[in-house]
Amino acid sequence: MKASRLLSILMLLQSRERMTAAALAQALDVSGRTIMRDLDQLSAAGIPIWAERGREGGLRLRPGWSTRLTGMTEHEAHALLLAGLPGPAAELGLGEAALSARLKVVASLPIPMREQAARVADRLHIDPVDWYRASDTAPHLREVADAVWRSARIRVRYASWRKTSWRELEPLGLVLKAGAWYAAAREAGKRDVRTYRLAHVLELLAGRGTFKRPPSFDLARYWRESLARFENELRPMQARVWMSPWALESLAQTRSRFVELPALPGGGGERAGWRPVLLAIESVEEGARHILGFGGEAEVIEPESLRVMVSDMAGRIHLDHGSAVASGGDSRAA
Repeated sequence: MKASRLLSILMLLQSRERMTAAALAQALDVSGRTIMRDLDQLSAAGIPIWAERGREGGLRLRPGWSTRLTGMTEHEAHALLLAGLPGPAAELGLGEAALSARLKVVASLPIPMREQAARVADRLHIDPVDWYRASDTAPHLREVADAVWRSARIRVRYASWRKTSWRELEPLGLVLKAGAWYAAAREAGKRDVRTYRLAHVLELLAGRGTFKRPPSFDLARYWRESLARFENELRPMQARVWMSPWALESLAQTRSRFVELPALPGGGGERAGWRPVLLAIESVEEGARHILGFGGEAEVIEPESLRVMVSDMAGRIHLDHGSAVASGGDSRAA
Protein backbone atom coordinates (compact mmCIF):
# COMPACT_ATOMS: atom_id res chain seq x y z
CA MET A 1 0.00 0.00 0.00
CA LYS A 2 2.78 2.41 0.97
CA ALA A 3 4.83 1.56 -2.12
CA SER A 4 1.76 2.21 -4.26
CA ARG A 5 1.29 5.60 -2.58
CA LEU A 6 4.92 6.56 -3.17
CA LEU A 7 4.54 5.70 -6.85
CA SER A 8 1.30 7.71 -6.99
CA ILE A 9 3.07 10.76 -5.53
CA LEU A 10 5.79 10.43 -8.15
CA MET A 11 3.25 10.09 -10.99
CA LEU A 12 1.20 13.04 -9.73
CA LEU A 13 4.24 15.31 -9.56
CA GLN A 14 5.35 14.23 -13.02
CA SER A 15 1.92 14.62 -14.64
CA ARG A 16 0.98 17.94 -12.99
CA GLU A 17 4.44 19.54 -12.86
CA ARG A 18 3.82 21.16 -9.46
CA MET A 19 1.53 20.41 -6.48
CA THR A 20 1.28 21.50 -2.88
CA ALA A 21 1.60 18.99 -0.03
CA ALA A 22 -2.02 19.72 0.90
CA ALA A 23 -3.18 18.91 -2.66
CA LEU A 24 -1.22 15.64 -2.62
CA ALA A 25 -2.75 14.71 0.74
CA GLN A 26 -6.25 15.41 -0.58
CA ALA A 27 -5.67 13.46 -3.81
CA LEU A 28 -4.39 10.40 -1.93
CA ASP A 29 -6.76 10.72 1.06
CA VAL A 30 -4.02 10.80 3.71
CA SER A 31 -2.78 13.36 6.22
CA GLY A 32 -0.29 16.09 5.41
CA ARG A 33 2.14 14.53 7.89
CA THR A 34 2.01 11.23 5.99
CA ILE A 35 2.77 13.05 2.73
CA MET A 36 5.79 14.78 4.27
CA ARG A 37 7.16 11.43 5.50
CA ASP A 38 6.61 9.94 2.03
CA LEU A 39 8.42 12.87 0.40
CA ASP A 40 11.37 12.36 2.74
CA GLN A 41 11.54 8.70 1.70
CA LEU A 42 11.41 9.57 -2.00
CA SER A 43 14.20 12.13 -1.55
CA ALA A 44 16.29 9.57 0.36
CA ALA A 45 15.80 7.17 -2.56
CA GLY A 46 17.36 9.72 -4.93
CA ILE A 47 14.19 11.24 -6.42
CA PRO A 48 14.97 14.97 -7.01
CA ILE A 49 11.95 16.71 -5.47
CA TRP A 50 12.19 20.50 -5.14
CA ALA A 51 10.09 22.80 -2.97
CA GLU A 52 9.29 26.31 -4.27
CA ARG A 53 7.83 29.08 -2.11
CA GLY A 54 5.32 31.77 -3.03
CA ARG A 55 1.78 31.89 -4.44
CA GLU A 56 2.77 29.85 -7.50
CA GLY A 57 5.02 27.56 -5.47
CA GLY A 58 4.70 23.94 -4.48
CA LEU A 59 6.50 20.63 -4.84
CA ARG A 60 7.95 19.61 -8.17
CA LEU A 61 10.47 17.29 -9.76
CA ARG A 62 13.78 18.73 -10.90
CA PRO A 63 13.37 20.21 -14.41
CA GLY A 64 14.32 17.66 -17.03
CA TRP A 65 13.98 14.67 -14.71
CA SER A 66 11.20 12.15 -15.29
CA THR A 67 10.42 8.47 -15.25
CA ARG A 68 9.44 6.71 -18.47
CA LEU A 69 7.30 3.72 -19.28
CA THR A 70 9.75 1.69 -21.35
CA GLY A 71 9.00 1.92 -25.06
CA MET A 72 6.02 4.28 -24.61
CA THR A 73 5.86 7.20 -27.05
CA GLU A 74 4.48 10.62 -26.10
CA HIS A 75 1.23 10.11 -28.02
CA GLU A 76 0.80 6.63 -26.54
CA ALA A 77 1.20 8.06 -23.03
CA HIS A 78 -1.49 10.66 -23.81
CA ALA A 79 -3.74 7.94 -25.17
CA LEU A 80 -3.23 5.48 -22.32
CA LEU A 81 -6.03 6.87 -20.15
CA LEU A 82 -8.35 6.79 -23.18
CA ALA A 83 -7.59 3.18 -24.08
CA GLY A 84 -11.01 2.10 -22.78
CA LEU A 85 -12.77 4.85 -24.75
CA PRO A 86 -12.05 4.18 -28.45
CA GLY A 87 -14.57 6.79 -29.62
CA PRO A 88 -13.09 9.78 -27.75
CA ALA A 89 -9.54 8.60 -28.49
CA ALA A 90 -10.31 8.58 -32.22
CA GLU A 91 -11.92 12.03 -32.01
CA LEU A 92 -8.73 13.35 -30.41
CA GLY A 93 -6.63 11.79 -33.17
CA LEU A 94 -5.24 9.17 -30.76
CA GLY A 95 -7.11 6.07 -31.93
CA GLU A 96 -4.06 4.21 -33.27
CA ALA A 97 -1.91 5.39 -30.36
CA ALA A 98 -4.49 4.15 -27.84
CA LEU A 99 -4.49 0.70 -29.45
CA SER A 100 -0.67 0.63 -29.59
CA ALA A 101 -0.36 1.74 -25.95
CA ARG A 102 -2.82 -0.90 -24.81
CA LEU A 103 -0.94 -3.63 -26.68
CA LYS A 104 2.37 -2.57 -25.11
CA VAL A 105 0.91 -2.49 -21.62
CA VAL A 106 -0.73 -5.90 -22.05
CA ALA A 107 2.47 -7.38 -23.50
CA SER A 108 4.40 -6.25 -20.42
CA LEU A 109 2.05 -8.11 -18.02
CA PRO A 110 2.54 -11.65 -16.69
CA ILE A 111 0.58 -14.24 -18.67
CA PRO A 112 -2.28 -14.66 -16.12
CA MET A 113 -2.79 -10.88 -16.02
CA ARG A 114 -2.69 -10.69 -19.84
CA GLU A 115 -5.61 -13.10 -19.98
CA GLN A 116 -7.53 -11.03 -17.43
CA ALA A 117 -6.86 -7.82 -19.39
CA ALA A 118 -8.12 -9.49 -22.57
CA ARG A 119 -11.33 -10.52 -20.79
CA VAL A 120 -11.93 -6.94 -19.61
CA ALA A 121 -11.39 -5.57 -23.13
CA ASP A 122 -13.77 -8.17 -24.59
CA ARG A 123 -16.49 -7.64 -21.98
CA LEU A 124 -16.51 -3.91 -21.24
CA HIS A 125 -17.53 -1.17 -23.67
CA ILE A 126 -18.15 2.47 -22.67
CA ASP A 127 -20.59 4.63 -24.65
CA PRO A 128 -20.60 8.20 -23.23
CA VAL A 129 -23.62 9.48 -25.23
CA ASP A 130 -27.07 9.35 -23.60
CA TRP A 131 -30.12 7.72 -25.22
CA TYR A 132 -31.83 9.57 -28.09
CA ARG A 133 -29.01 12.10 -28.33
CA ALA A 134 -26.36 12.69 -30.95
CA SER A 135 -22.78 13.57 -30.05
CA ASP A 136 -21.61 17.14 -30.67
CA THR A 137 -19.70 18.04 -33.81
CA ALA A 138 -16.50 19.77 -32.69
CA PRO A 139 -14.41 20.33 -35.85
CA HIS A 140 -11.53 21.99 -33.94
CA LEU A 141 -11.27 19.38 -31.17
CA ARG A 142 -7.84 18.08 -32.22
CA GLU A 143 -6.33 21.57 -32.44
CA VAL A 144 -7.67 22.44 -28.99
CA ALA A 145 -6.39 19.14 -27.58
CA ASP A 146 -2.95 19.82 -29.03
CA ALA A 147 -2.97 23.26 -27.38
CA VAL A 148 -3.92 21.64 -24.06
CA TRP A 149 -1.01 19.17 -24.28
CA ARG A 150 1.48 21.95 -25.17
CA SER A 151 0.07 24.75 -22.93
CA ALA A 152 -0.26 26.88 -26.08
CA ARG A 153 -2.54 29.87 -26.50
CA ILE A 154 -5.20 29.79 -29.21
CA ARG A 155 -7.43 32.42 -30.83
CA VAL A 156 -11.01 31.31 -31.39
CA ARG A 157 -14.15 32.83 -32.86
CA TYR A 158 -16.66 31.66 -30.30
CA ALA A 159 -20.46 31.78 -30.49
CA SER A 160 -21.94 32.22 -27.02
CA TRP A 161 -25.66 32.74 -26.41
CA ARG A 162 -25.00 36.49 -26.12
CA LYS A 163 -22.74 37.15 -29.11
CA THR A 164 -20.03 35.83 -31.44
CA SER A 165 -16.55 37.23 -30.86
CA TRP A 166 -12.82 36.50 -31.11
CA ARG A 167 -11.05 35.49 -27.89
CA GLU A 168 -7.51 34.47 -27.04
CA LEU A 169 -7.68 31.47 -24.72
CA GLU A 170 -5.31 29.49 -22.53
CA PRO A 171 -6.86 25.97 -22.55
CA LEU A 172 -6.20 24.07 -19.32
CA GLY A 173 -8.15 20.85 -19.89
CA LEU A 174 -10.78 18.95 -21.85
CA VAL A 175 -13.99 17.36 -20.56
CA LEU A 176 -16.31 14.94 -22.38
CA LYS A 177 -19.83 15.28 -20.96
CA ALA A 178 -22.71 13.23 -22.43
CA GLY A 179 -21.25 13.24 -25.95
CA ALA A 180 -20.23 16.93 -25.92
CA TRP A 181 -16.64 18.21 -25.61
CA TYR A 182 -15.84 21.19 -23.39
CA ALA A 183 -12.62 23.10 -22.70
CA ALA A 184 -11.77 24.62 -19.34
CA ALA A 185 -9.85 27.75 -20.30
CA ARG A 186 -9.09 31.30 -19.23
CA GLU A 187 -8.81 34.33 -21.46
CA ALA A 188 -5.23 35.58 -21.89
CA GLY A 189 -4.39 38.05 -19.14
CA LYS A 190 -7.26 36.95 -16.87
CA ARG A 191 -7.33 34.58 -13.88
CA ASP A 192 -10.92 33.28 -14.03
CA VAL A 193 -11.37 29.86 -15.63
CA ARG A 194 -14.52 29.38 -17.72
CA THR A 195 -16.11 26.54 -19.69
CA TYR A 196 -16.30 26.64 -23.49
CA ARG A 197 -18.34 24.20 -25.58
CA LEU A 198 -16.11 23.17 -28.48
CA ALA A 199 -19.05 22.77 -30.88
CA HIS A 200 -19.42 26.58 -30.58
CA VAL A 201 -15.85 27.26 -31.77
CA LEU A 202 -16.38 28.51 -35.33
CA GLU A 203 -12.75 29.32 -36.23
CA LEU A 204 -9.39 28.64 -34.58
CA LEU A 205 -5.96 30.22 -35.07
CA ALA A 206 -2.66 29.91 -33.23
CA GLY A 207 -2.28 32.34 -30.33
CA ARG A 208 0.73 34.19 -28.95
CA GLY A 209 3.13 31.49 -27.78
CA THR A 210 2.67 29.37 -24.67
CA PHE A 211 1.44 30.09 -21.14
CA LYS A 212 2.31 28.96 -17.62
CA ARG A 213 -0.26 26.53 -16.31
CA PRO A 214 -1.52 27.36 -12.78
CA PRO A 215 0.04 24.72 -10.49
CA SER A 216 -3.03 24.62 -8.25
CA PHE A 217 -5.55 24.01 -11.05
CA ASP A 218 -7.38 20.69 -10.65
CA LEU A 219 -9.56 19.89 -13.67
CA ALA A 220 -11.78 17.33 -11.91
CA ARG A 221 -12.47 19.66 -8.96
CA TYR A 222 -13.09 22.61 -11.30
CA TRP A 223 -15.61 20.60 -13.31
CA ARG A 224 -17.48 19.38 -10.21
CA GLU A 225 -17.75 22.90 -8.79
CA SER A 226 -18.72 24.56 -12.09
CA LEU A 227 -21.30 21.85 -12.79
CA ALA A 228 -22.90 22.41 -9.38
CA ARG A 229 -22.97 26.19 -9.96
CA PHE A 230 -24.47 25.76 -13.43
CA GLU A 231 -27.24 23.46 -12.24
CA ASN A 232 -28.11 25.76 -9.33
CA GLU A 233 -28.22 28.82 -11.61
CA LEU A 234 -30.14 26.97 -14.34
CA ARG A 235 -32.94 25.87 -12.00
CA PRO A 236 -33.09 28.36 -9.11
CA MET A 237 -36.78 27.74 -8.23
CA GLN A 238 -38.36 24.84 -6.37
CA ALA A 239 -41.78 23.25 -6.75
CA ARG A 240 -43.64 20.83 -4.49
CA VAL A 241 -45.52 18.27 -6.56
CA TRP A 242 -47.61 15.16 -5.94
CA MET A 243 -46.30 12.31 -8.11
CA SER A 244 -47.96 9.01 -8.97
CA PRO A 245 -45.95 5.75 -8.85
CA TRP A 246 -45.61 5.96 -12.65
CA ALA A 247 -44.27 9.54 -12.47
CA LEU A 248 -41.80 8.58 -9.73
CA GLU A 249 -40.56 5.69 -11.86
CA SER A 250 -40.25 8.05 -14.84
CA LEU A 251 -38.08 10.42 -12.78
CA ALA A 252 -35.88 7.49 -11.75
CA GLN A 253 -35.59 6.17 -15.32
CA THR A 254 -34.50 9.57 -16.66
CA ARG A 255 -32.10 10.04 -13.70
CA SER A 256 -33.82 13.34 -12.84
CA ARG A 257 -32.95 14.79 -9.45
CA PHE A 258 -35.74 15.12 -6.90
CA VAL A 259 -36.24 15.02 -3.13
CA GLU A 260 -39.05 12.90 -1.71
CA LEU A 261 -40.94 14.76 1.04
CA PRO A 262 -43.00 13.56 4.02
CA ALA A 263 -46.61 12.87 3.06
CA LEU A 264 -49.14 15.65 3.64
CA PRO A 265 -52.95 15.41 3.76
CA GLY A 266 -55.01 16.42 0.73
CA GLY A 267 -54.28 16.56 -2.99
CA GLY A 268 -52.52 13.59 -4.52
CA GLY A 269 -52.09 12.03 -1.08
CA GLU A 270 -55.65 10.72 -1.36
CA ARG A 271 -54.55 8.47 -4.23
CA ALA A 272 -52.71 5.23 -3.50
CA GLY A 273 -48.96 5.32 -3.96
CA TRP A 274 -48.72 9.05 -4.69
CA ARG A 275 -45.85 10.85 -2.95
CA PRO A 276 -44.92 14.56 -2.60
CA VAL A 277 -41.54 15.51 -4.07
CA LEU A 278 -39.43 18.64 -4.40
CA LEU A 279 -38.35 19.50 -7.96
CA ALA A 280 -35.90 22.18 -9.13
CA ILE A 281 -37.30 24.24 -12.02
CA GLU A 282 -35.88 26.98 -14.23
CA SER A 283 -39.01 29.17 -14.22
CA VAL A 284 -42.76 28.94 -13.75
CA GLU A 285 -43.31 28.44 -17.50
CA GLU A 286 -40.56 25.80 -17.82
CA GLY A 287 -41.89 24.06 -14.72
CA ALA A 288 -45.43 23.98 -16.11
CA ARG A 289 -44.25 22.40 -19.36
CA HIS A 290 -42.28 19.83 -17.38
CA ILE A 291 -45.25 18.94 -15.15
CA LEU A 292 -47.57 18.64 -18.16
CA GLY A 293 -45.18 16.06 -19.58
CA PHE A 294 -46.46 13.68 -16.90
CA GLY A 295 -50.06 14.06 -18.09
CA GLY A 296 -52.44 13.34 -15.24
CA GLU A 297 -49.74 11.65 -13.15
CA ALA A 298 -48.59 14.82 -11.33
CA GLU A 299 -50.31 17.60 -9.36
CA VAL A 300 -48.62 20.84 -8.25
CA ILE A 301 -48.85 21.68 -4.55
CA GLU A 302 -46.97 24.98 -4.70
CA PRO A 303 -46.12 27.63 -5.78
CA GLU A 304 -49.62 28.80 -6.63
CA SER A 305 -48.35 30.57 -9.76
CA LEU A 306 -47.20 27.20 -11.11
CA ARG A 307 -50.60 25.58 -10.37
CA VAL A 308 -52.33 28.41 -12.26
CA MET A 309 -50.05 28.13 -15.28
CA VAL A 310 -50.38 24.32 -15.44
CA SER A 311 -54.17 24.72 -15.35
CA ASP A 312 -54.09 27.43 -18.01
CA MET A 313 -51.84 25.41 -20.35
CA ALA A 314 -53.90 22.26 -19.80
CA GLY A 315 -57.07 24.22 -20.63
CA ARG A 316 -55.57 25.43 -23.92
CA ILE A 317 -54.47 21.89 -24.78
CA HIS A 318 -57.96 20.57 -24.06
CA LEU A 319 -59.53 23.36 -26.12
CA ASP A 320 -57.29 22.67 -29.14
CA HIS A 321 -57.30 18.88 -29.01
CA GLY A 322 -60.79 18.36 -27.64
CA SER A 323 -62.43 20.42 -30.36
CA ALA A 324 -60.27 18.75 -33.00
CA VAL A 325 -61.46 15.31 -31.84
CA ALA A 326 -65.07 16.44 -31.82
CA SER A 327 -64.85 17.77 -35.37
CA GLY A 328 -62.75 14.90 -36.66
CA GLY A 329 -59.87 17.17 -37.67
CA ASP A 330 -58.00 20.42 -36.97
CA SER A 331 -60.51 22.94 -35.64
CA ARG A 332 -58.16 25.79 -36.59
CA ALA A 333 -58.05 24.84 -40.27
CA ALA A 334 -59.71 27.39 -42.58
